[in-house]
Amino acid sequence: MKMTFLSSGMMLSFIGFALFSISDACSKGLAGQLDPFEVAFSGGVLGFLILPFIRRPHEPYSDIFATDRPSMWLLRAISTFVSTAASVMAFMLLPMPEALALMFLMPFFVTLISVGLLKEKVSGWTWLSVVVGFLGVLIVLRPGVRAFHLGHLCAVIAAAANAASVIAYRLAGNNSARLSLFGSSLFGPLIGDGLLMLMHASWPHGAATWALLLGYGFLAALGQLFMMMATALAPANRVALPQYSQMIWAVVFSYLLFHQPLDTWTFVGIMVVTLSGMLHWIRQKLRYERIALEEHWRRHHTSEPQSAGP
Repeated sequence: MKMTFLSSGMMLSFIGFALFSISDACSKGLAGQLDPFEVAFSGGVLGFLILPFIRRPHEPYSDIFATDRPSMWLLRAISTFVSTAASVMAFMLLPMPEALALMFLMPFFVTLISVGLLKEKVSGWTWLSVVVGFLGVLIVLRPGVRAFHLGHLCAVIAAAANAASVIAYRLAGNNSARLSLFGSSLFGPLIGDGLLMLMHASWPHGAATWALLLGYGFLAALGQLFMMMATALAPANRVALPQYSQMIWAVVFSYLLFHQPLDTWTFVGIMVVTLSGMLHWIRQKLRYERIALEEHWRRHHTSEPQSAGP
């Protein structure tokens, strides 16, 4: 039964990350047609469609704003706004695998924030995976060889904003309502991107443009729903592993849809970045199995004296 739950959770996670990847491809397809902030705004609007599926019975919709730490709610909203706007611009300006490789810097920023601001202890495994990931990003960027432009900056900003969102979720604690956690990620893009798009907003023209715009927002929201279902069925370290399947989708879309093949060094850098994530997952897997073995040993040895008879 346990393996069934883990397997179904992993499958839901794979589907969720596939939906995110298709959503990103839709945003890239809108490059030159719509303002990036308008595209990001649509994600906030269409995200409300899945609220009924997240809401528990008898849970009021007002719980979207229910929080014991308003500062963390606001931080999540702002960081989500920044990450959505920056990621849409990055995918519009860069080949998808290149943009995604830079966004995989998120664990690097999480580690820096955890150590520098939260004073948390970080294991050697974590530092190793972070260093390997950073080297992979340097290979992709090749400073001094390739020009660093707005697309690269937006991808790095998206990674930093996602890291801030992760820290905000962590500091919010386990008592925050689910609607509150999800609602903050909706209102950030809704308000922030909504205000910024007013300067260059235009009405979408053509069925293809509307399909891409709706595809971006709806599939991103649907991916969130699948990820929430996955985390209810499997441990977080298992659910996070399929994130690296996004790189496969990105490479396929880059070649087949956008005709942007990768050069050799960019491909090598992407593989190094992916390896860094795998190192972190292996460490988490070993830690999870060690805890399970310790728990099994403790239960076995504490029950032994009670079962012993004369």
